[in-house]
Amino acid sequence: MKVIGFAGWSDSGKTHLLRLLLPSLFARGFTVSTIKHAHHTFDVDVPGKDSFKLRQAGAKQVLVSSGKRFALMHEYKQEEEWGLPDLLRQLSPVDFVLIEGFKRWNHPKIEVHRHESGKEFLFPKDPNVVAILSDEMTKKLPIPQIDPDDVETVCEYVMKHAIELKQLLPLLHERK
Repeated sequence: MKVIGFAGWSDSGKTHLLRLLLPSLFARGFTVSTIKHAHHTFDVDVPGKDSFKLRQAGAKQVLVSSGKRFALMHEYKQEEEWGLPDLLRQLSPVDFVLIEGFKRWNHPKIEVHRHESGKEFLFPKDPNVVAILSDEMTKKLPIPQIDPDDVETVCEYVMKHAIELKQLLPLLHERK
């Protein structure tokens, strides 16, 4: 599996970009999984359903399965949030894993930046940013810039710069 991240401030367009990029990778015959970091409490379960009731009753994990999909819900309770290496190990083998968020982790990532956000770029403080996708193109950046609307170029860049998971895991640690 090859891994690359997409990092940026909230509402920078990361999910939108991935939604456009996935079909380009699929069209080339690749299988792809994604990992998305959320900075808030979220729920994938429906209140009132049996799985929700079991989780609310204290089950540490609830796995729901059907003929179409399965979902594993893991409650942290008093343990710390799993790190990116642990989450990557949970995935079934695919050609590419696209990581959305996790900007404080040491993995190759493409920064997604929007000028209107008013936020600073991540790349000056993060040596793991390998390219920038921004609506604010400038000629004086030390790393490649890609137009976020040029999905084919983004796809080519991902295929060239994603790193093998087995090479990444020993190097992966959280940035402080």
